[in-house]
Amino acid sequence: MAKYQPPYTITPAILDSVANISELLGRYSASQCSSSTPRLRRNNRIRTIQASLAIEHNTLSVEQVTAILEGKRVLGQPKEILEVRNAFEAYDLMPTLDPANAEDLLHVHALLMKGLTDQVGCWRDTGVGIYRDEQLVHMPPPPSQVARLMYELFAWVEGTDVHPLIGSCIFHYELEFIHPFTDGNGRIGRFWQTLLLSKWREPMAFLPVETIIRDQQNAYYEALRQADDASDSTPFIAFILKAIEQALNEALASEPIHFSDQVNRQVSDQVKSLLQLLRTDPEEPFKVKDMMEKLGLKHRSTFRKNYLKPALDQKLISMTNPDSPNSPGQSYRLSPEGSFLAGKISSKN
Repeated sequence: MAKYQPPYTITPAILDSVANISELLGRYSASQCSSSTPRLRRNNRIRTIQASLAIEHNTLSVEQVTAILEGKRVLGQPKEILEVRNAFEAYDLMPTLDPANAEDLLHVHALLMKGLTDQVGCWRDTGVGIYRDEQLVHMPPPPSQVARLMYELFAWVEGTDVHPLIGSCIFHYELEFIHPFTDGNGRIGRFWQTLLLSKWREPMAFLPVETIIRDQQNAYYEALRQADDASDSTPFIAFILKAIEQALNEALASEPIHFSDQVNRQVSDQVKSLLQLLRTDPEEPFKVKDMMEKLGLKHRSTFRKNYLKPALDQKLISMTNPDSPNSPGQSYRLSPEGSFLAGKISSKN
């Protein structure tokens, strides 16, 4: 019997996306190696869950999802609160799951949909149709074929040598096409693609691609429709890869600067103002009097405590005469790291 082979085409655009993602992922992975990683990952996980559930019409905000995680009372529909709690339980299990194991997928479905639908953790036993705006857009295979198709899909993903970025997109699309559950197919499809990618590169477990999909839902559904019409997952692969690429760019743009010593240096607004001032003439050092005047400050002690000392302690500025810190002629200029950070601050403003 011939092996299951999902139809797809690796186009030049897809290859470009894979190359771009691989480059961005190297920088993103490096940014994860810091003391702030647990907080960043927690925040990204919250954004992932909120966005994935929002695609399924859950109305809870990021702030409300955060409060639920912290055990606080939240005003909201009990069903939506339960969806959030279920999702956190499932995502916490991710490191222990085998992405090529169908039984693991059934277990995750049971966690995600616990208390939300009658059939959880089992393949559907009824026919279903996918409707949007009361129009039938997809008729999945009959229930008698679901188990066979899913086990063939898992056998394919375990044995394929296609790039994991592409393979995870194919699995995601094929799961949505087969539609193996009566409910919860969208959220588990996105979950399982994240799982597949996390086994390839661990930081991918915390990249909130779902926020991009949420913001581009019409394009997401259009990519699914085009793939259905063509009986080929290529349009869907191209869309998801672009979403991953955009998510990486946004993550890199929003995360704090990480320097070569991998220390996450959070700087105050006062220090940022000082760096921006020194950046106006990086070749000419500034004396304390000049800096205070340009910043509109009158109290030297306040300037030294809130501006000068923190910047020196973090090695964002340097003295022109470091051997005589209290010299009357002492001046200050940006260090290489301070210059880099000032440029990043400027580019965001």
